[in-house]
Amino acid sequence: MPDPEATRLRALFLSDLHLGTTGCQARMLLEFLRRYDADTIYLVGDIVDGWRLKSGWYWPQEQNDVVQKLLHKARKGARLIYIPGNHDEFLRDYLGLHFGEIQIVQRAFHEGADGQRYLVLHGDEFDVVVAHARWLALLGDWGYEFALRSNRIVNVVRRRLGLPYWSLSAWAKLKVKSAVNYIGNFEHFLANEARDNEAAGVICGHIHHAVDRMIEGVRYMNCGDWVESCTALVEDYDGTFRIIRFAEDLRAESLAPARAASGLQQAA
Repeated sequence: MPDPEATRLRALFLSDLHLGTTGCQARMLLEFLRRYDADTIYLVGDIVDGWRLKSGWYWPQEQNDVVQKLLHKARKGARLIYIPGNHDEFLRDYLGLHFGEIQIVQRAFHEGADGQRYLVLHGDEFDVVVAHARWLALLGDWGYEFALRSNRIVNVVRRRLGLPYWSLSAWAKLKVKSAVNYIGNFEHFLANEARDNEAAGVICGHIHHAVDRMIEGVRYMNCGDWVESCTALVEDYDGTFRIIRFAEDLRAESLAPARAASGLQQAA
């Protein structure tokens, strides 16, 4: 049976967990999975980081617990659909197969409660760097890892100061003009692909930038990631799609007691 204390969802979309890396926010992800259950769970690519594991094995217990938690949800009745990305592309050799409770596919069509179809894919095939200049993508991956290491140093200091998690790399990504232009181009390519497939929208990952917006009549939704932003896309039973920004939710919870105490003091 599902966890009776968890919030029930019609569908849950997770991408870019990057299990196998030091940047994966596994502890926060485990707490998220404890709080939310879904009838269907889409794993939208880069769940396991095969690129990083090739250069050195890293698999702490917390990350193993994430895998076990997902498998537990499947055993309790959730439908799990795994769409490999570029970092876990080794799984593309097994497209169409079932591994226990997990189905592996290149892309999927999710039918929302409103009856409309949404194309679900990782999105790396629309990334020119990944598709046509793999060496440059690998170089960029090492640079990204350096940024994440800087993240950890920044957040060690922030924790000691009593401050919540904050992503330096995500902040920088949205401040660099070339990165902003890249994100915009990527979004339009994916929206066009959904239109070509006669879908009302597209659900993807890959660029670690959670967003839900309309692009020329097509709904573009990106799940985000669990390295920088700690976000997920969900569909409620009434058909509402929304992005859960879990790091921000936890921050609000941590600040709530202080705000309540401040309110009481002011009332007194």
